[in-house]
Amino acid sequence: MNSKDKSAFIAIIGRPNVGKSSILNKLLGQKVAIVSSKPQTTRTRIMGVLTEGTDQLVFLDTPGMHKPKNSLGDYMIKSINESVAGVDACLLVTEAGQKIRENELMLIEKVKKMGLPCVLAINKTDTVNNKEVILQQIIEYSSLYDFSAVVPVSAQTGSKLQELKEELKHFTQEGGHFFPDDTLTDQPEKILAGEMIREKILRLTQKEIPHGTAVVIEKMKMRDDKNLMDIDATIYCEKESHKGILIGKKGEMLKKISTYSRQDMENFFDCKINLKTWVKVKEDWRNKENLVRSFGFDSNDFQ
Repeated sequence: MNSKDKSAFIAIIGRPNVGKSSILNKLLGQKVAIVSSKPQTTRTRIMGVLTEGTDQLVFLDTPGMHKPKNSLGDYMIKSINESVAGVDACLLVTEAGQKIRENELMLIEKVKKMGLPCVLAINKTDTVNNKEVILQQIIEYSSLYDFSAVVPVSAQTGSKLQELKEELKHFTQEGGHFFPDDTLTDQPEKILAGEMIREKILRLTQKEIPHGTAVVIEKMKMRDDKNLMDIDATIYCEKESHKGILIGKKGEMLKKISTYSRQDMENFFDCKINLKTWVKVKEDWRNKENLVRSFGFDSNDFQ
């Protein structure tokens, strides 16, 4: 261990759909969190690790702050609370051109109460032509909290992400690196594979169907004699009608979901993938704690 090695744990917080996961992926240079235009894409706390020289930044990407409507929502809110506890700093992500929302005020209040240093990233600056709007946003947010830095960024174009990274490195402290330097995430491979499938469902299906789905990887095994991995996945949905939509006419939708997922998996795992997917119905599973737990969410989050 290099005596000059420094680390910092940083929670990425914000309301749904402001681009938290997109920023994390861009900072890491690799996709570890799924991205969708639909809100509440991230359900669990995802850890991403960025090591550059002596600096190691450990990011905790959290679900978007919202009012929970079911057991899954309760789990997501608890995940936010646990992520903020014990970190060195927070990165609050908000959206350019948008007014301050109630859930953002709640997050700022939480950070203030814990006395945590916080950097504000105003994302999606590429969508706002009038820079005066962003300047006004900076003034409004700065009146609510003494941010360590305010950086207008665009995860889409990569604008100002290097400056954001340098600001976050100011929070690192000596004491070594917590993870090996080549670590990218703490997520098990099965979770990553399942999230890749769920991302395709979010992108390809409409309305309530994406949020009523869970993906469970039943099997994940490399073949001894080939650079080939067999993956069996079950997509759970809440209604028979949803199952029909997920499978599609002559199986076209499921084929599309599987093809795009396989391509992502092959890029990430660097091997050929033999992916088999099935769709099953578990009615109203998001309101049933035992089913939420069985789909990979920690039972401790309901105690």
